[in-house]
Amino acid sequence: MPDSIDASSQPLAGVRILSLALNLPGPAALLRCRRMGADCLKFEPPAGDPMSLYNQAAYAALHEGIAIEQADLKSEAGQRALHEALARTDVLLTSFRPSALAKLGLDWNALHARHPALSQVAIVGAHGERAEEPGHDLTYLAESGLVTGTALPATLFADMGGALLASEAVLKALLPRARGATAEGVYLEVALNVSADWLALPRTWGLTQPQGAVGGAHAGYRVYPCADGRVAVAALEPHFANRLCEAAGLASRDMMAPATHEGVAAWIALRSRAELEAMARERDVPLLTLAD
Repeated sequence: MPDSIDASSQPLAGVRILSLALNLPGPAALLRCRRMGADCLKFEPPAGDPMSLYNQAAYAALHEGIAIEQADLKSEAGQRALHEALARTDVLLTSFRPSALAKLGLDWNALHARHPALSQVAIVGAHGERAEEPGHDLTYLAESGLVTGTALPATLFADMGGALLASEAVLKALLPRARGATAEGVYLEVALNVSADWLALPRTWGLTQPQGAVGGAHAGYRVYPCADGRVAVAALEPHFANRLCEAAGLASRDMMAPATHEGVAAWIALRSRAELEAMARERDVPLLTLAD
């Protein structure tokens, strides 16, 4: 998985992050931090991270360059190892429910008293009392209106969005220190349902609703079947839409009209992926063909 951050820009170089977070959001956030130059360590329970059991390839990709140690945090030896590591840590990343953290003696008040310079970024399902509710990516997406049928979403949007918010929170936690404002650690909470709500905003605004321009109402912004596959057409702006209509031999430029939808669909249905790609190059129309 290639780094998406310029190697010459490492905003977290020299920062030490310890993660106790399992499954997807926490490890994905830790990976983002590593790519920003952080020195990353993860403590896993003796049974390991569940991700390593149900998808070893995903687990390996998420933990590339991450130092991993096993520790039973319910034992004295595990607690000792954890606090020895925390004494050398800038940010602790967690994804437990608050009650589980409290049982381990890792609630914020206890942590801050013992390690005053340590910051914590806590990934939870929801803020407040709802942080104790069980949930997963699918339930957060459903709550945000992003599950519109019975098919599962194409990816784990809330988890990956939450990982981005968590890596952003790491930067926020360290910013006051970088400015010389304080050496005190801070507590920041990232809620996965808030991540889903953020991703759902275009739908909330009506943009991706069926009547929205990017929800299917605009004939130039749709996925159409073609002669040997599919094509994702993104001719949204008027100049792109006009070029698409010209290629299809359509006189009408009303991209919301049923006749335009029908005309574009009929023209594309008879063209191969190669023909559509050639048209796109020639006329500078944004589209991508897809195999069935």
